[in-house]
Amino acid sequence: MPTQFNAEWLEDKYGDILQELGMQVTGTPVALRVSYKRNTPERQPPRVTLEPVAARPPDPSHPAGNQAPAPVAAPSLNARYTFDRFVVGENNRLAQAASRAVAERPGRSYNPLFLYGPTGLGKTHLMQAIAHRILDCGDERPARICYIPAEQFMNEMVSAIQENRTDAFRARYRSYDLLLVDDVQFLRKKEHTQEEFFHTFNALYNGGRQIVLTSDRRPKELEGLEDRLVSRFEWGLVADVSPPDYETRVAILQKKAQEDNVDLEPAILDLVARCYRSSVRELEGAVLKLLAFGSLTRQEITLDVARATLAGDDDRPVAGPETPEAVRDWVASQWELSGATLASKERDRKTSTARQVAMHLIKKVLDVPLTRIGKAFGGRDHSTVLYSLKQVAKRMDADHDFRQRVEGLEEQLRRRQLRRSA
Repeated sequence: MPTQFNAEWLEDKYGDILQELGMQVTGTPVALRVSYKRNTPERQPPRVTLEPVAARPPDPSHPAGNQAPAPVAAPSLNARYTFDRFVVGENNRLAQAASRAVAERPGRSYNPLFLYGPTGLGKTHLMQAIAHRILDCGDERPARICYIPAEQFMNEMVSAIQENRTDAFRARYRSYDLLLVDDVQFLRKKEHTQEEFFHTFNALYNGGRQIVLTSDRRPKELEGLEDRLVSRFEWGLVADVSPPDYETRVAILQKKAQEDNVDLEPAILDLVARCYRSSVRELEGAVLKLLAFGSLTRQEITLDVARATLAGDDDRPVAGPETPEAVRDWVASQWELSGATLASKERDRKTSTARQVAMHLIKKVLDVPLTRIGKAFGGRDHSTVLYSLKQVAKRMDADHDFRQRVEGLEEQLRRRQLRRSA
């Protein structure tokens, strides 16, 4: 029987290809729609339709001779990235509230709006939700909206230079009412692209048009970006989107399961929420994997089935129960060291960092007493272990890259546990 999962899978896998083919056949931009009906015969597939996108009326503020082609927003926006489908938690509350404010008062609330955080946490979702809300407002003159990754902006600029059409390129990007640029970290060390983007930014900002940017880190941490751009990125509001806490992860999973019309028992939601901690995208991917397995094998998704299915994300065998010593040795290998080295009295920077991270992970994932942790590291006392835990927490707050590495290791360790219990 067709499900929401089937429709989403089809849209994700073939949406871009079908839209491009539709535009080639019709000669006009088209928007993809994948729908399904519940309680239909098993062999009836989801329905795919390609709808023409209405052209934008001309903007009287631009002379006809210089009028850039009216941007069409719908084909480049993901229909699922709306505010209604975004789960709000402590990790993204400010970013979500600011995005809603921008959607209600573009160019007047926070301009620019700069969202930053690790990949897969919902920055693009919020960015595109702003566009969807503005498009749904139904103004007399529909907003001209552009959503574009920074890398594509750079590639288009290079092509414009090669083909001697930089004037048209500039006119196009300076005619938008809303410019959404994803992953601006790709502008680093691209001097010519930064120069062009600087002037585009100024033209839009001075014209009262809204700019929304995303990055994997805050503006001041973007090494290789000109100071004048960093300054402008901070003119409006800078809001972070961090990894969700446990309660928010469960809420995301519940919403995803509800949208896909499937019941997952609380124990399964708990399992997924504890094993996939750093990315909303991976959380939703885990649910899709369970749904796909259940659909293909026609098995009920029980806790044992879920544990075995998700354990397959990493096929390397892991034998025996997880112990502080096993975690110590595994973390040591990530720094190209041995477990014996971490248990020794060596105190060089590399060894000390690996030792402290190992203690942090053992405490957070295995939750054993400090004395038991110290025993795994050459008999160190509980005060030494406590100091190490504080050092790791302090550095994670101050160092974005270090935090990402530790959180990535924690997620891998939790999956090791999952494979041991499968």
